Amino acid sequence: MPQSYLDKIDWQDPDDPIRRQAVPSPLELESLPGERPDPIGDAAHSPVPRLTHRYPTRALLYPTYVCSMYCRHCFRKESINDEAAGFSMAALEPALAYLAEHTELREVILTGGDPLTLSDVQLEALRSRLDAIEHLSLLRVHTRVPVTLPTRVTPGLVAALRGDGSRMVCVVTHFNHPRELDDDALTACRRLREAGFMLLNQSVLLRGVNDEVEVLAELFEKLVYRAGAKPYYLHHCDLTRGVSHFRTSIDRGRELMAALRGRISGLCLPEYVLDLPGGDGKVPIGPSFVHARDGQRWCFSTWAGGLHHYEEQLRP
Repeated sequence: MPQSYLDKIDWQDPDDPIRRQAVPSPLELESLPGERPDPIGDAAHSPVPRLTHRYPTRALLYPTYVCSMYCRHCFRKESINDEAAGFSMAALEPALAYLAEHTELREVILTGGDPLTLSDVQLEALRSRLDAIEHLSLLRVHTRVPVTLPTRVTPGLVAALRGDGSRMVCVVTHFNHPRELDDDALTACRRLREAGFMLLNQSVLLRGVNDEVEVLAELFEKLVYRAGAKPYYLHHCDLTRGVSHFRTSIDRGRELMAALRGRISGLCLPEYVLDLPGGDGKVPIGPSFVHARDGQRWCFSTWAGGLHHYEEQLRP
């Protein structure tokens, strides 16, 4: 684990939210009956090694299963650092062939592991191969490096990701707590943003880390106003074995999202989602503001807690 991330921990506080994400707990040895080794069904939708094709127009590519840090809530914690976990272009050949053959694909998502643990040379080589696949319009990179090892985001890394500029690039970061957005992390985000990359963020709702309105509001506002990253998804914690101590109820998540609406800008609000077990994909589970309906007459709950009656006006 990088020293820069360890330095964020308040070691006097056993419940420090950074510590909870970084330091193993004996609670991880306890599994509930419905928890799974592969909670979102990566393996069930993996037609070739190192690739998952769950949705029609996008696919996940795993160039490495190595991370700069092993987050205690990780839903892939049982596959990271497996045998042959590192980068190998030879190991990626079946996946690259699959991407080239499936012309319906528009996006390839580099994940893992963390793709930004690769060297600049490795990233450039991989990016060059993906650039040659003409039907791919977007390269998406899912990474926690700007959080855990922000000094890795160098001009050389940015140049390797940019390639020849023929493809749009979207970098999706993973900040879970506002204290993770320190000066080094903000510098890394600014470097990615100034390179012209789309910058999004995915967070996981974690009990004891960010399951308070004030913490989420600060996180989402800091992401937009300081880092220039749009909060994309707030994930309900998956059914990963040994992480039940992190999992809130769905009711708690919906309550938090309802409290955030109106309190912070819509630009700062992510979509609260559940990744259905087994690989059936993500579903939005945020609160509904439809209070009642009678034909074309609707009653909505307002963000401030009132009710508003609305009648549709439609041409016959």
